[in-house]
Amino acid sequence: MLKDAAGTTQNSTVQNSTTQNSTRNVKQLFDLTGRVAIITGGSIGLGRQMAEGLAEMGANIVLCARKQERCLQAAEELQQLGVKAIALACDVKSPASIQEVVDATLSQFGKIDVLINNAGISWGAPVEEMRLEDWNKVIETNLTGTFLCAQAVGKVMIQQNREKLSQGKLNQGKLSQGRTTQGKIINIASVAGLGGAPPELSAPGYHASKGGVIAFTKDLACKWAAHNIQVNAIAPGWFPTHMSSRVLEHHQDLFLSHIPLQRFGNEHDLKGAAVFLASDASNFVTGHVLVVDGGQSAW
Repeated sequence: MLKDAAGTTQNSTVQNSTTQNSTRNVKQLFDLTGRVAIITGGSIGLGRQMAEGLAEMGANIVLCARKQERCLQAAEELQQLGVKAIALACDVKSPASIQEVVDATLSQFGKIDVLINNAGISWGAPVEEMRLEDWNKVIETNLTGTFLCAQAVGKVMIQQNREKLSQGKLNQGKLSQGRTTQGKIINIASVAGLGGAPPELSAPGYHASKGGVIAFTKDLACKWAAHNIQVNAIAPGWFPTHMSSRVLEHHQDLFLSHIPLQRFGNEHDLKGAAVFLASDASNFVTGHVLVVDGGQSAW
């Protein structure tokens, strides 16, 4: 038994738990060997980069996107890293399509440890001219799609946690400090979700959807903490991708003038953030938005 600063007697279980887990070194905390991660929109761009980062740390990868052929090529490349990787078609606007991905993942691997909600689109138009159908496409993919994927995968993670609890492996049913977690959900937001943009950039649906993703992330983190699921977001700045290349080409100087590091993100800059939030290194982090923007949002 221990006494706190006020002299109150405290049970030593907490201290013992912390001491036992403190023997894990940093390499072990970031190790993803054997974990199973689903990455939506994982065939190209930022999704492909994050998938590679997780695979480099040992995770088995499930890539899903509307165009399965792109995922197949990416999966073959990831397999060269010594992990298992499968490619699936998925429309994140369709609950049935998402459930097929979940079922296929469980059939192949038997569990789901990590979900990265990366699938997204944008549509440029002034607010006064934007058609409702174009607005809805962006919101349904970026925000509703994030909700639907989190909902489907979260049900699995919650059940996995219940099964572990029923096996008596969680310290009499109580969450213990520093233990291996049961679920990690990483929602890809954007610095666009943190505020407005110059008049030269008119993508109101994208900004609104990413702001929604950030709010959803924080709320879900509060709701699912009881199930030991950590929910966080990454807010990337400008990265040259298939979706952003045209905008960057026309406004490169403008954007760089607002980035203290004076460059755009490269093919490695999101790997560390994704691995951190997918690993045990972030077990005490939930409801957080990790900004990776070269300092753009610091102005």
